[in-house]
Amino acid sequence: MANLNVVVLGAPEYARDLGKKGTASDMTFYNLKKGENTVTFIEPTRYPDRLPPLCFAVSLAQKALLVVEEINLAFGESVIMLDCAGLKEGLVVLGNHLDREQLAPLIKGTVVEKYEFAEDDKIALRERFLEEVARMEDRGENGTGTMPVDHCFNVRGVGTVALGCVAEGIIRRHDELRVLPGDRVAQVRSLQKHDQDCEQSCAGDRVGLALKGVEAEDLDRGAILSSDRSVKSASSLIARAQVVKYWPAPLQEGMMVHISHWMQFLPARVEAAKSNGDWHQVDLTLKLDKSLVYKPGSRAVLTYPEGAKLRVVGALELS
Repeated sequence: MANLNVVVLGAPEYARDLGKKGTASDMTFYNLKKGENTVTFIEPTRYPDRLPPLCFAVSLAQKALLVVEEINLAFGESVIMLDCAGLKEGLVVLGNHLDREQLAPLIKGTVVEKYEFAEDDKIALRERFLEEVARMEDRGENGTGTMPVDHCFNVRGVGTVALGCVAEGIIRRHDELRVLPGDRVAQVRSLQKHDQDCEQSCAGDRVGLALKGVEAEDLDRGAILSSDRSVKSASSLIARAQVVKYWPAPLQEGMMVHISHWMQFLPARVEAAKSNGDWHQVDLTLKLDKSLVYKPGSRAVLTYPEGAKLRVVGALELS
């Protein structure tokens, strides 16, 4: 069973006609299934009022579906978020008589420039995504795995259940997973994909894990379950930031920003900002209120939720 996660941006409830509604909170998941193959569509329901749902939905996705019905601030911010997150694969659907020429200068130099344009035909879109899943390669049976938790609760007769999308590698039944940040360990009693019991889940799979050794109240959104020993946590960072060209001013010492990575959205204070003439390329020293969990070499998104217009500052290289 293979799964493709698609973030749907630009038109609230557009995914309602693409799949069956599943988990709903500040993000809404819609599930499409054909045979053993599945597609999960993810909409940031509370965006643009709140920035974190956009960050989370994009972080979970392997592909984007950008529906452009109006060229506005939310459209621009979504394009910049996709670019900072490095989500390179996607489709653009145009509505309200917009054409490619109107979008071209607004997406130039971003990942969205390489997205394919598609017709506003939900039946064709469903079939297209299902065909892509069918072509996905076998993801093997070996290696470690990491899953950020997006929802967690107790189920009578089952115990603690954590929901999330596997970010990397493979998670199997009976695996022992570190619960990060912290030093707890949880064992996978069982796992389900789209309500079916299975023995393992791979990168991209939307999965529910029944866990032993940890309580639901111990797993806030953003907790990371991982068997990968290279995944680490840190409350201070020295990292290179690529600030977007639309950001109005250099980052300054003392400024409060937020770091978004996986399902984490954490406040951080800029303790130092050093650049060699171009403040769009800046080395930051950051102090966080809570430990950030990440794998060295990965990318985070730097944000400023209090921004009057643009709230996405840039990309952060984590080492």
